[in-house]
Amino acid sequence: QVQLLESGGGLVQTGGSLRLSCSASGRAFSNHAMGWFRQAPGKEREFVASINSNGGFTRYAPFVKGRFTISRDNAKNAVYLQMNSLAPDDMAPYYCVADFVGSTWNYWGQGTQVTVSS
Repeated sequence: QVQLLESGGGLVQTGGSLRLSCSASGRAFSNHAMGWFRQAPGKEREFVASINSNGGFTRYAPFVKGRFTISRDNAKNAVYLQMNSLAPDDMAPYYCVADFVGSTWNYWGQGTQVTVSS
């Protein structure tokens, strides 16, 4: 059974930093893209960042504005999201995704909560 397990969420003050981690099990994703989404209460789910299989190509949502960095370690079957300069608008559960086919991410984690206090 494939599982994506996120960790690293928590409470941080405005301007602070967090590093999210996502560890995959049940399948190797070294040949697949991975990424992050978030969904704040009352808002639609939104794309945050993605990274291709070898880590050579990354994409970010416009709201990231250079504050976040996605990376991966294929030896550990893991993807990371370093988030700096966090603001209250960044507060949401963050979900790890893997295996982008067509227009669909086939695997989703359960999410890790990011809370930013003002």
